[in-house]
Amino acid sequence: MSTSSTVDRAFRAALYDTGDTGLDTGASLLAADPASDAELARRGEEFVATAWRRGWQPADVVRIVRRELDDVHVRLVAALIRDQAPHDRPRGPRWQAQLDALPATDAPRTDRFSHATAVLELYRLLLGLPVLESLDETAATPGGPDRHRESHPESRMLTRIRALLAKAEATGFPEEAEALSAKAQELMARHSVDEALLAARTPSAQTPTACRIGVEPPYEQAKAVLLDAVATANHCRAVWNEPLGFSTVVGFAPDLEVVELLYTSLLVQATTAMTTAEAAQRAGGRKRTKTFRQSFLAAYAHRVGTRLAAVAETQVTDDLLPVLASREVAVTERLDRLFPQTTTTRLRGVSDAAGWEEGARAADAAQVKPRPHLP
Repeated sequence: MSTSSTVDRAFRAALYDTGDTGLDTGASLLAADPASDAELARRGEEFVATAWRRGWQPADVVRIVRRELDDVHVRLVAALIRDQAPHDRPRGPRWQAQLDALPATDAPRTDRFSHATAVLELYRLLLGLPVLESLDETAATPGGPDRHRESHPESRMLTRIRALLAKAEATGFPEEAEALSAKAQELMARHSVDEALLAARTPSAQTPTACRIGVEPPYEQAKAVLLDAVATANHCRAVWNEPLGFSTVVGFAPDLEVVELLYTSLLVQATTAMTTAEAAQRAGGRKRTKTFRQSFLAAYAHRVGTRLAAVAETQVTDDLLPVLASREVAVTERLDRLFPQTTTTRLRGVSDAAGWEEGARAADAAQVKPRPHLP
């Protein structure tokens, strides 16, 4: 029997039937035929390539596998993506960054049956991935995916911002965290304004692009609202995909990077503040942990959104108005092409007054500074 025939029989038994019996049958066939391993891996690379054609990106696939399956499946899919990458066409710096960030794949090999079972479980998931909106960087940026990064040395500034935020999140001293966060906010604002002014002075073929940012459970609705607020304040737009656990953020590349950094930092600040507030509530005899956290994060997202909107208004100067207006039109047009139909939703499960008050207080303490005017 050929190795291809073994894999075909295993797939017929396991991939098109959600039951455990078919999975066991398929895994038994593969475990009994070591010669089928290479063909099985080749088929896996085909599943990955199909995911790319359906609009998925490396980080999206890893995220959904981690959400639906286990660590062993994450290692398997990371290995498949790495093996498939050399056969793929160049797709731009954001794609390459996702490849560079793939999780480690080195893990002790289990018995053949367990390994085959995990592979088939992974392939089941990959086979059922739905079609997503294409975020192809080569299509979004005329002149090639690397044009903007080669001509604008923003990476050094973003590296400084990332380092400052990491230190702010790690320190146990509030005063130090405030100083570090304030400096990061200043650099973020300067970075965004420099890009906008440069666009006004220098004709550019750069167009809006998009990225997906994970919005992980629990309390993902409040986190999605927070991400939307951060995106809006930074001249971007966000659309939440609740079933798949991410938001698609549309905007110009420098603003997208700032959104990712600021959202992550605010989420870390919120989690730290929530843990502290929750401990105080428990010390007082309260036990409604879930409702407290949901209300806390909802209030935090709402209040931070209000503060960011106010800061955004103070940042707009007369020289920036025409530039920002044209960029907003371009972002909206790109959003409408990606998402012709969207719906709005309202926050659910906000019922704990103490959680709301503590979340609002934490949002007021979060570092959101107006930008200084550049000379």
